[in-house]
Amino acid sequence: MENPALTPDWLTMMVNWKDILKWAQFGNPAPARKVQKSPRAWREVLDEDVFAITRLRGTERPFSSEICQAFTPGLYACVCCQQVLFDSGQKFDSPSGWPSFDQPVTANAIAYFWDESHGMQRVEVTCNVCDAHLGHVFPDGKTEHGLRYCINGKAIVFNAGNA
Repeated sequence: MENPALTPDWLTMMVNWKDILKWAQFGNPAPARKVQKSPRAWREVLDEDVFAITRLRGTERPFSSEICQAFTPGLYACVCCQQVLFDSGQKFDSPSGWPSFDQPVTANAIAYFWDESHGMQRVEVTCNVCDAHLGHVFPDGKTEHGLRYCINGKAIVFNAGNA
């Protein structure tokens, strides 16, 4: 029997914390495509900071990204593979120090993984197409969806006017 949560109908569904916990534990929705490169190939196309964040699971300093305070209409895509991840309409002002969103653009844009590093229990989010580390998601968002995708600004690029 096919899992209804993994059928094409869910592509436009709103993601909730239960979905995230299920995907982190049992596997993520299939992406529309996959991009795979060796670490050497990624190093050739990404600058040092972006490589450290997206490929080595680093974190930029809080409040260091200009994207935190940007609210221009448009779309945010993965800096590595250009997969659209977030719509600016889902972005909100968060005191966390990182750009924050309450929903991905589609349910299969993001992949979810348990992260127990640094003595914490949280859910890591990656680009579901190229596996780039984006940040983490928390169930403490101050919006109607209750989610806060806390994203490294250097992991995403903004495309104005595409929303």
